[in-house]
Amino acid sequence: MNKLPDRIRIKDIARLADVSVGTVDRVIHGRSGVSESSRKRVEEILKQLDYQPNMYASALASNKKYSFACLLPQHLKGEYWTAVETGISEALANYSDFNTSANISYYDPYDYHSFVDAGNAILKAEPDGVLLAPTAPQYTKRLTDELTAQNIPYIYIDSYIKELPPLAFFGQHSHQSGYFAARMLMLLADNEKEIVIFRKINEGIVGSNQQENREIGFRRYMREHHPACHILELDLHAKRPSEDNSMLDDFFGKHPKVCNGITFNSKAYIIGEYLQNRKVKTPFNLVGYDLLERNVACLKQNNIAFLIAQQPELQGLNGIKALCDHLIFKKEINGVNYMPIDLLTVETIDFYLKLPR
Repeated sequence: MNKLPDRIRIKDIARLADVSVGTVDRVIHGRSGVSESSRKRVEEILKQLDYQPNMYASALASNKKYSFACLLPQHLKGEYWTAVETGISEALANYSDFNTSANISYYDPYDYHSFVDAGNAILKAEPDGVLLAPTAPQYTKRLTDELTAQNIPYIYIDSYIKELPPLAFFGQHSHQSGYFAARMLMLLADNEKEIVIFRKINEGIVGSNQQENREIGFRRYMREHHPACHILELDLHAKRPSEDNSMLDDFFGKHPKVCNGITFNSKAYIIGEYLQNRKVKTPFNLVGYDLLERNVACLKQNNIAFLIAQQPELQGLNGIKALCDHLIFKKEINGVNYMPIDLLTVETIDFYLKLPR
């Protein structure tokens, strides 16, 4: 075998395999038009040399366009999912050299049929990859089964459905997050005999797998460590926010001694602002999720005791990055990527907000 240069080129591989440069290129990029014997010779040489093609240059040269579909819950500007959209935009900017684009569509998190309809529209568009926040498994399955049949990779953010495994998942371990939240709340509640779970719910639908799973983890901790503590519940109407204050008035009127509670969604500010505006006399320890501006304001005013953050920008950014790495650069993608469970207080919030994302 002739001495090889330090940098292996396609023409060196072609010479060693006794084939044309075009044949080597087709084998490297998985294209047809190569005899089985030639393919085997080229693959054997590639293996011996541990050849790694320059996928970056190859992707630039191909000039292929990559179109992604993103399916997120409907939301108002400034709410949790706005941060996810920021991460998606940042990822697209990072990969702009490769003709990437994304179309974001939305579903009503309290209406499963809305998710199905949005999913059907995505399938008709035939994207190269999909980033989605899944809804209930039986409705998510209709979409993921068809994506799998069409060989379209998909990424989960926010919640993971292990029975319907995606290319990758980015989000918190929801059971562990809820378990941890219970432990933190009970450090405050100590020997209190009652605590309350606040929900936003519409016709029995919580609107998020993540919230349901957090509550499962929360209740597991309570069973294991505080079985005598009574868990009260207040379900606020998701689509009738004008009723929030009157429902909270009624609840605290009936349970004046309850002074510890939690909400598993991103709208802890609803309770926090209520406590501030009503000037509730008994100090109330509230634990909530996510760094919405109104949540942070309540934390700084001591109307929220702890906030648990989960870096939604990174979920959006890493989700699109995984699709690009998989489709453009043919990289191996790590399947389950849990985000950290960050506990924030009034003393630490400013330092956390200044961290680079």
